[in-house]
Amino acid sequence: MAEALLNNLYPDRYQASSAGTMPGKIDPLVVSVMSELGIDMERHWSKGLDYFQDEKFDYVITVCDNAREACPYFPGGDKRQHKSFADPSSLVGNFPDDVDKYRVIRDEIKKWIVEEFS
Repeated sequence: MAEALLNNLYPDRYQASSAGTMPGKIDPLVVSVMSELGIDMERHWSKGLDYFQDEKFDYVITVCDNAREACPYFPGGDKRQHKSFADPSSLVGNFPDDVDKYRVIRDEIKKWIVEEFS
């Protein structure tokens, strides 16, 4: 969500790329809640850290605690920043409750991006 939000909000200033510590399929609920903001997730796909191993980044930002712990150092990043958000994939519940929780996480990430990167 953070990659798509940053690229959507500030396409002329940033180019975000994201990777996960345990990549898998893009969560359909993420696709759903992002589409509510007009963000199409169809071209997004889950990548592992190895995908970017040889890349150079201005910033490496981790957005959940397990990512910060699993990736204490990323060789391609000059600056590091961490902001903890709940991991949507760890939510367990029923569909209506989960959608609302995903929206909360999405909105928290968006608020942080606007405050931090505008």
